[in-house]
Amino acid sequence: MTQTLKLVSVSFHCAGKIFDFDARDLQLSSGDKVIVETERGRALGTVVNSPRETPPADAPPKLKSVLRLATEADLAMATSNDEKEKEAIAYCRARIRERGLDMKLVRAEYLFDGSKVLFYFTAEGRIDFRDLVRDLAQQLRTRIEMRQIGVRDEAKLVGGLGVCGRELCCSSYLRDFAPVSVKMAKAQGLALNPTKISGQCGRLLCCLAYEYENYHEMRKKLPKLGKKVTLTTGPAEVISLDIMQQLVTLSCPGGERCRMQIEALQHEIALAAKPQPAASPETPPQATEKPQSVQENQPAKKTRSQARRARQRREPTTQETTQSTSAPTAAAPKQAAPPRNEESPQDKPAKKRRRPRRRSNRPKNPDKTTS
Repeated sequence: MTQTLKLVSVSFHCAGKIFDFDARDLQLSSGDKVIVETERGRALGTVVNSPRETPPADAPPKLKSVLRLATEADLAMATSNDEKEKEAIAYCRARIRERGLDMKLVRAEYLFDGSKVLFYFTAEGRIDFRDLVRDLAQQLRTRIEMRQIGVRDEAKLVGGLGVCGRELCCSSYLRDFAPVSVKMAKAQGLALNPTKISGQCGRLLCCLAYEYENYHEMRKKLPKLGKKVTLTTGPAEVISLDIMQQLVTLSCPGGERCRMQIEALQHEIALAAKPQPAASPETPPQATEKPQSVQENQPAKKTRSQARRARQRREPTTQETTQSTSAPTAAAPKQAAPPRNEESPQDKPAKKRRRPRRRSNRPKNPDKTTS
């Protein structure tokens, strides 16, 4: 039988990171307060998920164990540490003002056993706080650790209300910070106003990444802004899009604006792209107005070539007319006509003889004279 580990997820702060611990034989459930062993010492945490069976190969490295369930004494020690943290923050801020350090104190945190105090602060650059640490150690009588954090971590620790009127996502349930870019705001059609798309920390709102994938998928079906399309009524241009409702606003022929669903627009474009059938030649109005019996009695109209042939049959040629006029007189003997292509030698024109070229005694180059 393969041996498995019983892992439980524990968090130390509200919306803080989740860490896995070995639950051993303890019966734990979500929401229980437990004392665990960490790299910094013992700490008080809250169980997030119920224990689960995991093979040793899938366990995280350097796995620590849950020591026990928290008792009333442990909860009372945690409450006293909260009071000490308030006093430590007040004293530290006073010393920062006296020494003129360019830093902002955010929070102080006592370890569970009170062996160390962590001070979280923000600053633009590096700060020389060695004298400040001496003052704090002399006053608090414990080890001091200073940690510099970013503006997003500051908002997570301090908390507050967002532009939507609700508690900040990072301080209520968001455990990790996802990368956010201006591209996400553009894809959702938001105005690129820093005061509207920035959070309390001064960075882009974390909620911009929540629906970006849905907007990105729905945006693929819509045409781009400024695209020229051809409808059955004429050419049009895309001037606005409603991604969630899948609506397209067009500048139609005549300057009118029309809104269409994307399915209706695609159907309209397909109809306009189909080739129109060739129009049949119009029949003259006389043929359509007259009854069928009258049309059958009338002779069919002759074409030009047929009329020309009929005229040639009726009109005799000039040779026939001359023969008909000379018919009453004595018939003249017919002479054989010479062939057209054969010509008599007398009729051939004589070839002109070319005159011989006279040679002149003049020199070719008059400038040169013979000696």
